[in-house]
Amino acid sequence: MSQGQTRIYTDIGPAMQTALQAAREAASCGEVPVGAVVLAPNGRVLGVARNHVEGVHDASAHAELLAMREAAARLQSPRLTDCTLVVTLEPCPMCAAAIVHFRIGRVVFGAYDPKGGGVEHGPRIFERPSCLHRPEVIGGVCEREASALLKDFFRKLRKPIAE
Repeated sequence: MSQGQTRIYTDIGPAMQTALQAAREAASCGEVPVGAVVLAPNGRVLGVARNHVEGVHDASAHAELLAMREAAARLQSPRLTDCTLVVTLEPCPMCAAAIVHFRIGRVVFGAYDPKGGGVEHGPRIFERPSCLHRPEVIGGVCEREASALLKDFFRKLRKPIAE
């Protein structure tokens, strides 16, 4: 690596565990259990968030957006070049588009989202010819644990209340 180049941080295990903890906190507040962490190129945590859609009545209050906003504020820059976004669920199309605009270098996610995803499923935002920035994508990290959180959350929502 030449002088001036940065390296994208590679040890995402602890960050995914932090994201999973944020997802559990979201579930305990009645939010869809999704958590996200933004890492600087050196591995420093720049932002941690969980879904807040219901709590703040804002459909855009997804964990990814909130974590990227926190990281951008911390860096005092609208671009998170060479940063890594670690999230428990495949980003939706809205979050994938925001990832492009924030210029995230790498996206690591847990559970795949065949119905609502925007990266590996649905519109595949990063593969579109008009996409201005294409991050590296790694899916399926801690997939079982992330999927289990989501399945349990939605199972409880559908469960009839016993009288």
